[in-house]
Amino acid sequence: MSVQERKQRERAERERLIVATARELAEQQGWDAVTTRRLAERIEYSQPVLYSHFRGKREIIGAVALEGATEMAAALRAATSAADGPRARVAALARAYLDFAARNPAVYDAMFQLDGGLAFADEDTPQPLKDGFAALQDGLGEVAGDGVHPGLFTETFWAALHGLATLTRARRLPPQDAERRVELLVDRLAMVQ
Repeated sequence: MSVQERKQRERAERERLIVATARELAEQQGWDAVTTRRLAERIEYSQPVLYSHFRGKREIIGAVALEGATEMAAALRAATSAADGPRARVAALARAYLDFAARNPAVYDAMFQLDGGLAFADEDTPQPLKDGFAALQDGLGEVAGDGVHPGLFTETFWAALHGLATLTRARRLPPQDAERRVELLVDRLAMVQ
């Protein structure tokens, strides 16, 4: 291995460490606790080293969001591939999405609530975000209905899931009705029986 290859590998490892530490700190204490100073202390590198990887917290949030989008896409695809039939696939997709949001609140915030400097619904949208949307759309494609644009249907279904995830987390919805909400969403919005 050349010196250049070793330096590139070490740089990539430092970057993974920064992102993993930011995620951990955000999940434990919230995103307000994630500062370059605290990250530098936790990973035992100087702040200038952090700034050599990320220009600031916004880019770190963006990196966490991209990692989260990749993980969510994998979870959605796994859930839908294990389901049999359109209704079961849509219900599995909804449950997997809501489960991901509940298990990873700081990552979910990085993906959809915080400014990570990432473009959505644009030609400059990073591939992991496109893959996340594609995982949703692939799971919903067969239930969009005749004459309904699949992308528009996916956006609407996604908005409903996001609302459920956000309102549930904020304790605005009673938790005992969570499964009934999924059933209503599948039966009424996706109109799958």
